[in-house]
Amino acid sequence: GLRTRGVRVVSCPSCARQGFDVIRTVQKLEDALGHIKTPMSLSVLGCVVNGPGEARETDIGITGGGNGKHMVYLSGITDHHVEDDDMVSHIVRLVEAKAAEIDAGASVSMDTLHGKAA
Repeated sequence: GLRTRGVRVVSCPSCARQGFDVIRTVQKLEDALGHIKTPMSLSVLGCVVNGPGEARETDIGITGGGNGKHMVYLSGITDHHVEDDDMVSHIVRLVEAKAAEIDAGASVSMDTLHGKAA
């Protein structure tokens, strides 16, 4: 915890309640977000049971939903839905935009507010 760079991903193991393939999605997101050096957090949880609690503590969060629609959280607050097909690219765009805001001093990471980044 002495130094943090890049996106800290909070995720859950797979379970019967997941609304999408969490492990594969996290792998895709980690690959796609490797260029981000700004410390920030992303929660990726497959269900609406545990997901909202984790999402409240992260800069960007996604929880699995029914019928291929998933809830997106921004700065811990429920914001909008995203469909399966656009989920990874949509989250990448949100993370890039949030990183740009943090780098410009227009925003602060939730990790900084909660003392998780050093």
